[in-house]
Amino acid sequence: MTLLSRTLLVTAVILTPLTTTGRASAAEGCASSVPYVAGQGGYDTYRIPATVTTRRGTLLAFAEGRHDGAADSGDIDVVLRRSADGGCTWGPLTVVAAGDGDTRGNPAPVVDPLTGAIVLVTSYNSGAVTEGRIMRGEVTPEQSRRVFVQKSWDDGLRFSRPEDITAQVKPANWRWYATGPGHAVALRYGPHAGRLVVPANHSAAPPPRSADSGQEPKYYGGHAIYSDDGGDTWQLGFVDDVYDGYVNANESTAAELPDGSLYFNSRDQHGTATGHRLDGRSADGARSLLRPYAVQPTLNEVPVVQASVLQLPEYGAPLLFSGPSVPTARQSMAVWSSSDGGVSFSKAVTLSEERAAYSDLVQVDPDTVGVLYETGMDSPYESIEFRRLPVNSL
Repeated sequence: MTLLSRTLLVTAVILTPLTTTGRASAAEGCASSVPYVAGQGGYDTYRIPATVTTRRGTLLAFAEGRHDGAADSGDIDVVLRRSADGGCTWGPLTVVAAGDGDTRGNPAPVVDPLTGAIVLVTSYNSGAVTEGRIMRGEVTPEQSRRVFVQKSWDDGLRFSRPEDITAQVKPANWRWYATGPGHAVALRYGPHAGRLVVPANHSAAPPPRSADSGQEPKYYGGHAIYSDDGGDTWQLGFVDDVYDGYVNANESTAAELPDGSLYFNSRDQHGTATGHRLDGRSADGARSLLRPYAVQPTLNEVPVVQASVLQLPEYGAPLLFSGPSVPTARQSMAVWSSSDGGVSFSKAVTLSEERAAYSDLVQVDPDTVGVLYETGMDSPYESIEFRRLPVNSL
């Protein structure tokens, strides 16, 4: 199928009302649920939430199931629970990608608008190595970060085996690599309608040590990958490769704005600029940025952490952002709203004063937005909660 014919078909699908999808509705009065609790289901800790709503209206809640502790490396699976009632109750836990002693994670799911397939992109490394060793170049290519894609054609009940796409999306001089985490984006407007876009980040081999400072510069950077054939093949899009330490783009999230442009928002991994959030925009479907990543000053309440953005589809609806709201701690999950396409944000609601960390936003139905987020009383990694919010409250 050519790109033009696929784009025409995708446009037709998008413009056709989904009147027969059987979209689930939540029980009256349902406000929240807890799909993942540390220590249950055979895992010590659950982390890194990601969520999408399928074409049939099923909510999918992905996470990393960490067998042996809360550490980022080790024996880690990508796991999933499904909800048919808008996130009020959840089906049994299933393993989507088994680590088998290694680390699989950073789930970035998206629904292909042409076929309805759920496309899941994840990251991998040997369970015997750490992020620090990978960034220092102390591991073999087989042990280092690699990128995989899987698909489900049955509403998330079963997924294909992970397929390695590293050679398509990771240059040879990159070391660290992380997809998302959090939902990816299927473009709906313009010449790239149907394109699947995954925001991501990486590190490159460091430049020579500066003779002036004696310090090795930071070398994190952001990028995006995209597919124009439903996830069969992938290409590397824009690359943020300044590596000057002023801003260090890291875990990233994206949303398509009503004008068809893409808004990217990124964690600033201890850059020297004032602020913890960065953003940028693309007008060509993630192939390039209109300007380099820069600090988003209206989100200075957010600490150094992953976060999520979601553009509501209704005319005049806001762009949403979720993340903790204490600058010095992972605490007090909140949702911000932007009426100007991410130029500025204002806080709409604080969900809780408890500890909180990573999150992902999803539209449950036309009247409801969901936030899937890490939270707990003493630690933000005690559980992953799903909170339902009325759209009119945002």
